[in-house]
Amino acid sequence: MAARERKEAPWSAPPRHVPHSATLIGVHWHRSSWSTAMNNCLEAASLRSGALAVRDSKNTAGPALLFSPPSWAAFVEAVGNGTFPTRS
Repeated sequence: MAARERKEAPWSAPPRHVPHSATLIGVHWHRSSWSTAMNNCLEAASLRSGALAVRDSKNTAGPALLFSPPSWAAFVEAVGNGTFPTRS
C-alpha cells in the first residue's frame, strides 16, 4: 500500500499563546486600575492582528495568552454573570 501524503491545511490557526511576551514588539500593555503594588493582576494588550494578549503582571517577560475579541468578550461575560462553577 502506498504511503499517503499529508496534505497541509490551506490556512493555519492563529497561535493561542506566545512563550515570551517580550516578543510582542510595539504593544502597549494595560494593567487594571484595581491592581495593587503586589503585582497580582493581569495585563492586556491589543495586537495589530485584532487579538488580545493577556499576561501575568508578576512575570512580564513570561508567556501571554492570545484571545480573539469574541472569545475574550464571552469570557468576560461568563465571569460577570457567574457562568463558571464555584468550588465547593
